Amino acid sequence: MVCMLSRSALYCIAVNTMRYFVWRARMWNGLNFSWHGSPIALIGLIILCLLYGSGIWQARKRNAQDMPLKKRRIAAFSAAIILMAVVFLTPIDTIARTQLFSMHMAQAVTLTTVCAPLLLFACPAWLLKPLLDQRFVRPIARALTQPVAASLLFNLSFLTWHAPVLFHFALVHGTVYHLELLTFLLTSLLNWWPLIGPVREFHKMTYPMQMLYAFLDGQPVDIFAFLLVFSGVVIYPYYAVPPALGISAFADQAVGGALLLIPGLVDLVVMSPLFFRWLGQIEERAKIEDQRRQELAEQEEEEETTGNYFLPQADR
Repeated sequence: MVCMLSRSALYCIAVNTMRYFVWRARMWNGLNFSWHGSPIALIGLIILCLLYGSGIWQARKRNAQDMPLKKRRIAAFSAAIILMAVVFLTPIDTIARTQLFSMHMAQAVTLTTVCAPLLLFACPAWLLKPLLDQRFVRPIARALTQPVAASLLFNLSFLTWHAPVLFHFALVHGTVYHLELLTFLLTSLLNWWPLIGPVREFHKMTYPMQMLYAFLDGQPVDIFAFLLVFSGVVIYPYYAVPPALGISAFADQAVGGALLLIPGLVDLVVMSPLFFRWLGQIEERAKIEDQRRQELAEQEEEEETTGNYFLPQADR
C-alpha cells in the first residue's frame, strides 16, 4: 500500500512538474507564447503558394524562352510567405490580440511594408498579364490601381479597422482579426502598385508624380501614428499588458505608434531613387537635345559650305 501510494505520489509530482515547465515555456515575462491553430490562415497561405506555382508552370509551359523567372523573385515570394506565416500562425498573433498593441502594429507594418512589396516583386509582368487581360478583370484592376483610388482604399481601410469599437470586436473574434490583417495586405498591394506594379501599363506616372504620391499617401497613417504617440490617452484599453514587462498601457500604445512611423521612413527611402532617376532622365533629355542641336548646326554649316562651293568666284 505504501509502495502504491509512493508511486502515485511520484507520478503526480512528475505530471505537475511537466505542466509547470510547459507553462513556464509558454509564459516569459508574462507573455503568452502558446501556439494556436488557424486553419483559415494556413489554408490561405497554401492556396497562395499553389496559385503562384501553377501560374508560373502554365505560363512557362506556353513559352518558356520568353518568360525567364529569376531566382531572386522566387526568394522574394518565399520570404513573403515565411513572414506571413510568422504573422498569422505563431504566438505573435496571440500576443497581438490579447496583451500588446505594439505587437499588433508590428504585424500590420510587416504585412504592409515588407510582405506586400515582396509579393509584387515576386510576380513578373508575364505572370499577371493573363489575369489582367481578362475582359471583366481589366477595367476593375485599372480602376483600383489608380493612385487616388489605391491610396484612399488603403488609408480608409486601415483607419476604419482601428476605430475602437470595430478593433475591439476584431480582437475578441480571431477570424475577424485575421480578416482585418488580410485587408491590410490586399489594400497595401494596391497601394504599392502605382510605384512598383509589375505591369507597366497600369502605372504610367512620371517620377515627380510618383514622389508626390509617395509623400502624400502616408500622411493619414502618419497622423494616426503621432496621435498614438503623443495623445497621452490610452485609445485601446483592451489589452492585458503583463506587469512583469514594466510598461504601462500607454507606453505600449506609444511603441505601436512609433512602429507605425516606419512606413513613412520607407516612403522617404523610396523617394530618393525616384528623385535621382528623375535627375538622370532630365540629364539624358538635355544630352539628346544638345546632340540634336549640334547635328542641326553641323547640317546648316555643311549646307552653307556646299552653297558657297557652287557660287561664282565673284559672288564669294
